[in-house]
Amino acid sequence: MKEYKVETLIYYSKLTFDKYHIVNSSNKEIQEKLNSYAKEGWRLVSTDASNFGAAMYIYLYFEK
Repeated sequence: MKEYKVETLIYYSKLTFDKYHIVNSSNKEIQEKLNSYAKEGWRLVSTDASNFGAAMYIYLYFEK
C-alpha cells in the first residue's frame, strides 16, 4: 500500500525590482527538501502553488 506525504513551503514577498526573487531564493531550499525525501525513498508526484497576500505557498506531494 502506498504512503503519501505533503510538504508545504512558505515564502514571503518583499519590495524589490527583482520579480523573480522568490524563485531565486527558494531553489536551494526546495532542492534540499527533494534530496532529503529521495534519500528516504519518497518520490515527488505532484506540485502546486498558491498565494495569499504577500505569501506564496508551495506544496510538494510525495508517495512511497
